[in-house]
Amino acid sequence: MAHPKSRVSKSKKNKRRTHHKAEMPQLTVCKTTGETHVMHRAYWHEGSMYYNGKMVVQAKVEEETE
Repeated sequence: MAHPKSRVSKSKKNKRRTHHKAEMPQLTVCKTTGETHVMHRAYWHEGSMYYNGKMVVQAKVEEETE
């Protein structure tokens, strides 16, 4: 394992880490359902799963017993 030749100061370490920030996720509105969701992720709407405006998993339909 590599060892540094000299110690890195706190300020030098913090300057290097200035870009390590949490960013807000990219949100978009689906044209099919009108649901707001994170881009490039599947999402649930009324029991069905949608991705890229298309239904991927259909909701279960409960049969009525008489």
